[in-house]
Amino acid sequence: MATAVHKVTREEASANPPAESVVVRFAGDSGDGMQLTGGQFTLSTALAGNDLATFPDFPAEIRAPQGTLFGVSAFQINFGSTAVETAGDAPDVLVAMNPAALKVNVEALKPGGLIIADEGEFGERNLAKAKYDANPLEDDSLAKWQVLKLNISQLTLEAVKPFGLGNKEALRCKNMWTLGLALWMFDRKRAPIIDWLKAKFAKAPELAEANIAALNAGHAYGETAELGRMVGQLHVPAAPAEPGLYRTVTGAESIAYGLVAGAQLANVPMFFGGYPITPASAILHFLSRLKEFGVTTFQAEDEIAAVAASIGASYAGQLGVTSSSGPGIALKGEAIGLAIMTELPLVIVNSQRGGPSTGLPTKTEQSDLYQAVYGRNGDAPMPVIAARSPADAFDCAIEACRIATQYMTPVMLLTDGYIANAAEPWKVPDISVYEAFPVTFLEEAPAEGFLPYARDEKLARPWVKPGTPGLLHRIGGIEKKAGTGNIDYSPANHQEMTELRRDKVAGIKVPDQQVELGDASGKLAIVGWGSTFGPIHQAVRRARHRGLDVSHIHIRHIWPMPANLGDLLEKFDQILVPEMNTGQLKTVLRDQFLVDAKPLNKVSGQPFRIAEIEAAIEAALGQA
Repeated sequence: MATAVHKVTREEASANPPAESVVVRFAGDSGDGMQLTGGQFTLSTALAGNDLATFPDFPAEIRAPQGTLFGVSAFQINFGSTAVETAGDAPDVLVAMNPAALKVNVEALKPGGLIIADEGEFGERNLAKAKYDANPLEDDSLAKWQVLKLNISQLTLEAVKPFGLGNKEALRCKNMWTLGLALWMFDRKRAPIIDWLKAKFAKAPELAEANIAALNAGHAYGETAELGRMVGQLHVPAAPAEPGLYRTVTGAESIAYGLVAGAQLANVPMFFGGYPITPASAILHFLSRLKEFGVTTFQAEDEIAAVAASIGASYAGQLGVTSSSGPGIALKGEAIGLAIMTELPLVIVNSQRGGPSTGLPTKTEQSDLYQAVYGRNGDAPMPVIAARSPADAFDCAIEACRIATQYMTPVMLLTDGYIANAAEPWKVPDISVYEAFPVTFLEEAPAEGFLPYARDEKLARPWVKPGTPGLLHRIGGIEKKAGTGNIDYSPANHQEMTELRRDKVAGIKVPDQQVELGDASGKLAIVGWGSTFGPIHQAVRRARHRGLDVSHIHIRHIWPMPANLGDLLEKFDQILVPEMNTGQLKTVLRDQFLVDAKPLNKVSGQPFRIAEIEAAIEAALGQA
């Protein structure tokens, strides 16, 4: 008997199109391994060829009390078959390992989205810690979402029982069980994760095998259990990409590689002086593994020692680099002024976080722009560059090295907590296409005599290694006499030197400002900097698809600004500046170009959502 075959109609196909991107958030206690789970899911996603962006979100406490709201750790990934530029607005899937994780994250979930909850953790004690009066898995409070209740804890214990682990050690494998289920849901391969587990637990093979068993059990559960229509296997096709070698990279990794590349292009060794501070510490960790490239790393006893050592290295003929976050940059302020006065190359990486003071150590913000541009005593101008994404940080680090060495000046490179910790695919560049900028040390006195503060066409003074015969000179923070560098307190000399330092920075050659998306004139320009790039770009793209007259301008060179920026901004009727602060770039634009820039501010410790910027565009253009 012939079997009837149902052919999918065009209407049915259009009503249920394949997903171009999916947003998944893993959330649990800070000891549940959510960052590790998310990182390994990211690895499998990258190997599948999807474009992706991630957003790790973890508490400031090293180990917050278990099960509490402020101890929740989450990892969000947006992956798809088209260009992905943000970690996603609202998750399609939320994996909640306990009640606190559910309560903190559930309102971000899309209506109709899927909750996968470990019901084994929803006992009275954990519900009380999460301030639930009743079990949300048993009442109607989650009615607008799909809910899949699994006793992940018990299923994990059963999977690893043959390995003889204690209850506590066995439950540590439940993140791998969860990862196995997620790998099945999105048609991901387990082999890379298994290889990673074997390498990670090479000295404890029984732990490796237990975690692998949990991973396989989660995957098998997805294959065999009757989960209903809410959980099916979803295949997200690979995203189109240019041929080349790709890897996932975080902002901290990207900066480390970019600094090494910059030092190589300058043909000088690099000295990195740092002090541990969230979220900048990872740069020190990565650079410490790259000693074969002429990198010396030094973990100092405090922030001031770190920057002072880096300045000393620059004085000795290496490229001094230091990094911190806002509180540490404040401590480094006087020494940065010393580098400006002595006119030595120095790269300062500021991975911004929520402030002021200790503020929000693990949350993202853009509130150090004033500090970067203006935040030193005296007139102390310094170039400032801002990276827009983890991958972009590589090129920005090279640019910082170029400016520092070619103009003999400190340079500040701004990233933030989101860029530092987030990951995205990065096409490994061919370094041979980068133009080298080898430094030239002065090695003998000119015929007309040696002047330590003589200047070239860029107003940069010569770089002299200490001990070079015939080139003895003064160094220090007291005002220098023009030309000789001797101490000089005279009013006319201070006026001249202050203006020379200002003019040197103002004269730095930076590329003209481009329009990232849209026309070079029109009704509305969205002007951003730093990590707001992704949500601005997506919001402008969506608005333009609806016929709205809006363009996206994104500034890399914060100081000095591109020479054409003022003329470009004047060609728009309105200027809107989204920032994760209370309006700092907006103020600088008004100051420099007398444009009526309007702010769109967010200081919640979370990145902008695309929808927030879309709504601001519609409001500015009078759209319903």
